Amino acid sequence: MNDLDQPARPRVGVVGLGAMGLGMARSLRAAGYDVGVHDLRSHVAEEFARDGGTAYASPGDLAADVDVLVGVVVNAAQVESVLFGEGDGDGGAARRLRPGAVYVMCSTVDPAWSAALEGRLAGLGVRYLDAPISGGVARAAAGELTMMTSGSAEAYALADPFLDAMSGTVYRLGDRAGLGSKVKIVNQLLAGVHIAAAAEAMALGIKAGVPAEALYEVITHSAGNSWMFENRMAHVLAGDYTPLSAVDIFVKDLGLVLDAARPEKFPLPLSATAHQMFLQASASGLGGEDDSAVIKIFPGIDLPQPHPAERSAEHPAEKEA
Repeated sequence: MNDLDQPARPRVGVVGLGAMGLGMARSLRAAGYDVGVHDLRSHVAEEFARDGGTAYASPGDLAADVDVLVGVVVNAAQVESVLFGEGDGDGGAARRLRPGAVYVMCSTVDPAWSAALEGRLAGLGVRYLDAPISGGVARAAAGELTMMTSGSAEAYALADPFLDAMSGTVYRLGDRAGLGSKVKIVNQLLAGVHIAAAAEAMALGIKAGVPAEALYEVITHSAGNSWMFENRMAHVLAGDYTPLSAVDIFVKDLGLVLDAARPEKFPLPLSATAHQMFLQASASGLGGEDDSAVIKIFPGIDLPQPHPAERSAEHPAEKEA
């Protein structure tokens, strides 16, 4: 078989080159794929393309050239804009994807909305994978994310090689959209509650006069430790609230958790309390700071002052999607 007889290799595109999307695009490029990219910040896409790949001016232009389009944007409203072109003037990506192409949705959204999106795209001949992600910036850059996915066998057949390049583990949770997002909602319940509890515990210790560094050392080697305590309270020790994952992310995500439980009349007392803590932080002007800044809602505590070099050296950027 000569080169002319070889089937064309599927092409992949990434919309959204933020903290997670940029690492995912780089992982795809490192795996040898020809990667197209789009970001509202055109200079970010162009900078990526200088090392290999192609920057596109709009999601629609990118969609027209790829077989699998990976969306790594913040919320459902941004997914709508990417797919259906609100305000971008080119009609969006959904109508410009080829029949049989796949849209891989990596955002944290309402599971019912994700399930409905599968049907909307099917009406346009586009396949869909519900594929929220977790793992943070460092794992995104290393191609070691966890992906919580659900969708049709046909969508997996085309998207699988790209999923493998971006992740360490791909969980297949079912043959219809929504199941991936349901698991991500449970993950975000735990993540948000753990951050809020970690902040409350650290604040109590500091208020009681325990040196913050000593408290952190003991707890991270004791049964009360959690991944979130160890990661986020390191940000507090450094006094650096650069928004690797902002307070307002958990205002949104815990809001989705509560919304998902409401139709089931299912009580979530810890989630509701944590949501109120993040809301209080946001209302106090902290919405754009790192989610560890929820500790600032507690009165009368003397928090460590900034040591950003220490944090960046010892605690690589982590972000919940």
